[in-house]
Amino acid sequence: MPTHPKPPLSDPTDLARFQLFVTAVSDYAIYMLSPEGYVNSWNAGAQRFKGYTAPEILGKHFSLFYTEEDRANGRPQTALHTALTKGKFEDEGWRVRQDGTRFWASVVIDPIHDEDGTLVGFAKITRDITERKLAQEALRESEQRFRLLVQGVTDYAIYMLSPEGQITNWNAGAERIKGYTHDEVVGTHFSRFYTAEDRQAGTPNITLRTASREGRFESEGWRVRKDGTRFWASVVLDAIHNEAGELVGFAKITRDITEKKQANEALERAKAALFHSQKLEAIGKLTGGVAHDFNNLLAVIVSGLDLFASKVTTPGEARVFESMQRAADRGAKLTQQLLSFARQQPLQRNKFNLNRVIASFEAVLRRACHDSIDFKLALDPLLPRVLIDATQFEAALLNLVANSRDAMPDGGVLTVSTETVQLQAGDVDHLAPGTYVKVTVRDTGTGMTPEVAARAVEPFFTTKGVGKGTGMGLSQVYGLVHQSEGDVTISTAPGSGTAISIFLPALPADTADAQREVDAGKDKALVVDDQPEVLDVAAELFRSMGYEVLSANNGKDALDILKRTPDVNVLFTDVLMPGISGIELGRAAKKLLPGLKVLLASGYPAPALANEGGGFGDFGFVNKPYRISEIMRMLRAPV
Repeated sequence: MPTHPKPPLSDPTDLARFQLFVTAVSDYAIYMLSPEGYVNSWNAGAQRFKGYTAPEILGKHFSLFYTEEDRANGRPQTALHTALTKGKFEDEGWRVRQDGTRFWASVVIDPIHDEDGTLVGFAKITRDITERKLAQEALRESEQRFRLLVQGVTDYAIYMLSPEGQITNWNAGAERIKGYTHDEVVGTHFSRFYTAEDRQAGTPNITLRTASREGRFESEGWRVRKDGTRFWASVVLDAIHNEAGELVGFAKITRDITEKKQANEALERAKAALFHSQKLEAIGKLTGGVAHDFNNLLAVIVSGLDLFASKVTTPGEARVFESMQRAADRGAKLTQQLLSFARQQPLQRNKFNLNRVIASFEAVLRRACHDSIDFKLALDPLLPRVLIDATQFEAALLNLVANSRDAMPDGGVLTVSTETVQLQAGDVDHLAPGTYVKVTVRDTGTGMTPEVAARAVEPFFTTKGVGKGTGMGLSQVYGLVHQSEGDVTISTAPGSGTAISIFLPALPADTADAQREVDAGKDKALVVDDQPEVLDVAAELFRSMGYEVLSANNGKDALDILKRTPDVNVLFTDVLMPGISGIELGRAAKKLLPGLKVLLASGYPAPALANEGGGFGDFGFVNKPYRISEIMRMLRAPV
């Protein structure tokens, strides 16, 4: 028959030993309570924690250890009732020592029953865990402060990711920078902030793998806001591991550094512009010196040719002599272009409205283009005046138009436009803030690479074939504009055409207004002829008579000019022209401007033209070749 082990502490000696053990424990307060809650035993730990000696506390109710608030709320009674009904009561809370100070206690109360099941009291174990409580509070407060700090930061997006890249929290900075609220973004994958190109390249997953493997990932790149706009971000991703070394997620910090990137790019552009300016300045000094010396050599050659002109006797000698003179003239023209680039060309600057300069030069610009090019003008009607050498400006504009024409061998659109612009510091290289007149020649041609555009204004640099260009066209433009206190910009890309813009300082409004008053009393004449040489001579005749002259090569262009310039006083046109004849042009012009004086010219006599378009009507007529006196007489005749 098996034997049963003797119940513990049934031996008086064992019971005495256990009592000695409990009494000696000093890290725990272990004592007994009566069924009503009165203290009937006390150990060293209880005395150490609570400050009472055994004689002072035995027979007292254990509620003495509770705070006044807890006693008022009946917590001592609740503790005994819970222990009795549930078999145990566990709690943490503030308790009071004999001296009135408080400590944070961990409490366990167990009911004690005798062999008959009768309640004989309660065993109560209390431990002072104030230090642990304070450490937890400090940790909680630290976490709270950190949480508030993170949530309060608005310059940085600070948030956590799961190991798979899901967003688990979100701060105010993240909301400000990226535009998403907490509820919109938590639980979604962080790849949503990347560009479509980066997502396609697998950049988000590469980022996570790198951070997981190396502990950290740092980069800069474009990120996308909720509204679809992009910003340049500085990103740091740290891997977070638990105490066991397992990856539990990632801490991600993102900062919007778009302004910094733009500032750095602006600085780099400024450095490049300064280098480019210094390089051109050095080339200009060298070029100017060479051109000056070459001019002296040319002076000797030209003067010598003039001396020998009278000694040429045979046709063969004459042809050679003419070739030498042409070569000398080309050399002289080249030196003038070099001096213009070097800003050593003497300029005769006057106040001009560039719209009128361009309009009077329009026929020449159109002649420079071939038939497959659609030439357009887009002129700002309220353009202020500038200080410019008009003749040099016309030459520069013609150079730009010729370059655009050559860039469109198969045709396209060539537009010359003017506008008034307000520049801020740094908008156009070294130009000071202020009001400028901007003249742009834009084409839809082949465009230039960045490398070619960077060298485009250097003298003798050309992309054209041998014998098709000197490379001085843009150099001349650059020199003229810089000598006129302006600047030149080039906007181009291969296959996307080129836009070259000239910026010239606008004159103050009062000066411009005064000049407008002077020009307002000046008659305007529109001269039309399909023969360039005849057109140039006729235009010069009208200028000599004090007219402001506009010109056109054909009737269609002339009508366009009249629509843009309703203050034209005189139309002087050839009769026989392709397309619209002079008589048809005169009739259409009179419909547009009833007070316009129309004067026709032709190499045929008037009777031979009587049936051309139905007769002259009230138009004046002069025969070619005409004289200025005859034109003036016809102009004085009544309309």
